[in-house]
Amino acid sequence: MNRSLALFAIGLVFGGAAGFVGAAANGITLDGHDHSSHGSMNHSATDHGGTKHDEVLQVGARNAPVVGISVTEDAMSGWNLKIHTENFRFAPENASSAHVAGEGHAHIYINGKKVARHYGNWFHIANLPQGDNTIRVSLNANDHRQLAVDKMALEASTIIVVN
Repeated sequence: MNRSLALFAIGLVFGGAAGFVGAAANGITLDGHDHSSHGSMNHSATDHGGTKHDEVLQVGARNAPVVGISVTEDAMSGWNLKIHTENFRFAPENASSAHVAGEGHAHIYINGKKVARHYGNWFHIANLPQGDNTIRVSLNANDHRQLAVDKMALEASTIIVVN
């Protein structure tokens, strides 16, 4: 199967730069596990101590986190997603606790579906369906609210084409 390489995308969402938006589809299995039942940020169910996943936390533009992603084909199978961050620290030890500026976790979406909450720079995608696949990563506070500057989400996305 021929696969295209992803372009590097950086979500510089402060200072007037535009954010990136994912598309919608389904049928993704990662690491042998179907993550579709784990939900996405588009739901309105309250959990994690009363914080809604669809709430946004506005942060100041000065020293705001920055996120970018790159995706490369794995030599054995699947794809390797690298999450590039600045002014941000992955903090699994503080998951579901109060917001601390500059730390939290990422949410990974494939074709509009949340597939993982993630606490590091590298993530393996076992497979992608044929066609265009939108990979999107958002930065989220410890309390799960998505981070934003000037109402623009701190996220990055790219499209992978699988032939």
